Amino acid sequence: MAIILRLDRMMADRKMSLNELAERVDISNVNLSKIKTGKVNGVRFTTLNAICKALECQPGDILEYKEDED
Repeated sequence: MAIILRLDRMMADRKMSLNELAERVDISNVNLSKIKTGKVNGVRFTTLNAICKALECQPGDILEYKEDED
């Protein structure tokens, strides 16, 4: 997949645990963990907005585009 999620890096930079971020974003730990590990096909903009607000970052800090190698 060409889009890489860097949520784990942002959480580490902010010294924020999965539980704390899940609480701030009002999302279950399981769903946030799936986002963190990249095991999702999509993320709602409302969820992305809440994550960025909680981590005080931009969407580009969490999402990275990498061209597929064919």
